[in-house]
Amino acid sequence: MKHFSEIKHAFEQFLHEKTEHLPHASEIAYLLKYIWNEDHDEFRETLNNIPHDVRGDVLLELPEKLKDDAIEHYSTAELAEAVESMDSDDAAELIEDIVDVDEDKSEAVYEQLDEEDREDIDKIRSYEEDQAGAWMQTELFEATLDETIQDAVARLKRLKEEGELENVHQLYIVNDEHRLVATVALEDMILMDFDKTFREQLKSKEFRTVEATDDIHEVASVFEQYDISVVPVVDHDGRLVGRITSDDIYDVIEERATEQIYNLAGVNDDVELEEDIKAVFKNRAAWLFVNLLTAILASAVIGLFDTTIAAYVPLAVLMPIVASMGGNAGTQTLTVMVRQMALGDIEFANAKAALYKEITVSVLNGMLFAFVMGLIAWAWFHQPLLGVVIGMAMIINLFIAGFFGASIPLLLKRLNIDPAVGSTVLLTTATDVFGFFSFLGLAKVILL
Repeated sequence: MKHFSEIKHAFEQFLHEKTEHLPHASEIAYLLKYIWNEDHDEFRETLNNIPHDVRGDVLLELPEKLKDDAIEHYSTAELAEAVESMDSDDAAELIEDIVDVDEDKSEAVYEQLDEEDREDIDKIRSYEEDQAGAWMQTELFEATLDETIQDAVARLKRLKEEGELENVHQLYIVNDEHRLVATVALEDMILMDFDKTFREQLKSKEFRTVEATDDIHEVASVFEQYDISVVPVVDHDGRLVGRITSDDIYDVIEERATEQIYNLAGVNDDVELEEDIKAVFKNRAAWLFVNLLTAILASAVIGLFDTTIAAYVPLAVLMPIVASMGGNAGTQTLTVMVRQMALGDIEFANAKAALYKEITVSVLNGMLFAFVMGLIAWAWFHQPLLGVVIGMAMIINLFIAGFFGASIPLLLKRLNIDPAVGSTVLLTTATDVFGFFSFLGLAKVILL
């Protein structure tokens, strides 16, 4: 990303017609974020200066708060013009954003669109947010089997000149019922005999599709697995209804990764984006309350051995080490498991192997650090048996960390719960409770 001053200079040059180069929509959005923090009046003035044909793209690049302010600032006519200049998938997304800000305004914007745009937006909005159809573009480059390559190329040229089609990767061949029968890469099409039809020259009709009702995260896995840039979307009868491109899949992957990071920390990603401090406070407080209960449970375990700690004070010094090592080892395992499950690398079919691997690694680490910490405790307090106690406790707690760090996300997924949600709190409870119990229990048996 260019520096703020460079983008501002380029934008001002464009406005004063000193250059024909307009900064990219993402760069203009970056510029607006800086301006909004400094001067709201200048922010609104800059909104007015953004060319009509890129306003919609800029709006989608803005953070939620700034986007809401911009939607409120623009008139229904200006928003309608922005929607009409966008691809169908982005247009549908912007309409949803306007609905969130002002439902009456969104209806007014919708009524100003032409019938074709309304039909495309309605088709996309008819699907659930997590379905492939909600992420597809309805703009397509398609042809029939009996169309000549020359006619198809001429039509593509016209569509590109009129700005009706962007990022064309493939031509979709359909039959009379509009069922998809073949796909042709543009690089292959230009090598064909332009005087012949597709029916005469198609050598292979193998192609990959997704259904409009497929889960979008499964579609993202298809893109990753087969390293593709676009995939056609069909309905349950095989009729071509749209396409999904890689830029949308990048958004899906980013949203999913963000959601998992927030969930691992016990916070809600949607709530965190809100400006309402009360909502953020309530969301975080709920998980902190759960964490408080688990901390009390761990403290109750320590309370069972109060006489042991009183009789052997070094135990109080070493307790945090056992809990900390268990917690960190468990977090390593948990993070790896949750991420690999999200990528589809770990399923229930190979869960046993993954569980064995994580437990083995944790136990090996436990043995290594048991030896290291045992020597440190011995040298620190001049008590060989104290080194034995903390060493044994370290092995036990890292085993617990590996076992629960791997099994908790698997169990949550089996219960149809997002593996990232609440995993950290459950893991911390396990490592603290078992860590303190094993360390103090062993100390009571061996040292006293």
